[in-house]
Amino acid sequence: MAKTPTVLILNGPNLNLLGEREPAIYGRAKLADIEKSCRKRAKELGLAADFKQSNHEGELVDWIQAARLSHAAIVINPAAYTHTSVALLDALTAAGLPVIEVHLSNIHRRDRFRHHSYVSLAATGVICGLGAQGYLLALDAVATLLKTQEEA
Repeated sequence: MAKTPTVLILNGPNLNLLGEREPAIYGRAKLADIEKSCRKRAKELGLAADFKQSNHEGELVDWIQAARLSHAAIVINPAAYTHTSVALLDALTAAGLPVIEVHLSNIHRRDRFRHHSYVSLAATGVICGLGAQGYLLALDAVATLLKTQEEA
């Protein structure tokens, strides 16, 4: 029996406050709600979900580096690190895995500094502005990408 591909789902700083922090921008769903939905969708797609959150850039980098050897893909909501972290970009590039970048809000309709994403330079695709549903769409995309890789 083939091993179930595992997707690393990473969440950056302040996402632990979802549902409380600026719900008009980020929605009312808590991170635990998103995790539950992701685990359910992953299972439906024949995937496993490894869901993590950290407010610390180095910890996110460590998890990405470790994923190179244990995961099939990465879904990442880098939050504020989107706009500042060359370290995340470098780690994602080095991982060599499919990467889907997710943002709850449409970063292009917000403050000008939020329009730039370092992470996008390593991402296979970007989903923004669709709230918590963006994570589920990212998992759908990962499933399609992995199937395409198998067929190649």
